[in-house]
Amino acid sequence: MIEIERKFLVTSNDFKQEAFKSTRIIQGFLNTNKHRTVRVRLKGEQGFITVKGQTDSNGTTRFEWEKEISKTEAEGLLGLCEPGIIDKERFEIKVGTHVFEVDVFSGDNDGLIIAEIELAHENESFKKPGWLGKEVTGDIKYYNSQLSKHPYKTW
Repeated sequence: MIEIERKFLVTSNDFKQEAFKSTRIIQGFLNTNKHRTVRVRLKGEQGFITVKGQTDSNGTTRFEWEKEISKTEAEGLLGLCEPGIIDKERFEIKVGTHVFEVDVFSGDNDGLIIAEIELAHENESFKKPGWLGKEVTGDIKYYNSQLSKHPYKTW
């Protein structure tokens, strides 16, 4: 499956009033090679393992494969992950015909808020809410795999 997404910084907490769902996410990385990452995630009571390929030159498109696993399996695999577990709360906000996922990071990445939107194609237009700030698509320091190694508090 191909994932096409864009990432933005968030300028205020106004998105929280518009959210229809929020979920705590804990995730770690079994592999953070530049050609592929293997992520383990606990999203609420659900576990997932995800393999992502290298991002294209625009920073918007890459291969993604994800499979649901049990909570127990995810907890066990998190114990095998590289150092730097990510802890965040994800808010889902419907804006026009799209859903923005806004991640509010805690722990070593406290203070960082990133919005993502998945698109059907790279040039798809979408409505930009007032709380959406600077685009950081393709800037690898904002990738979760990099935030686990070089957290926001160290910038």
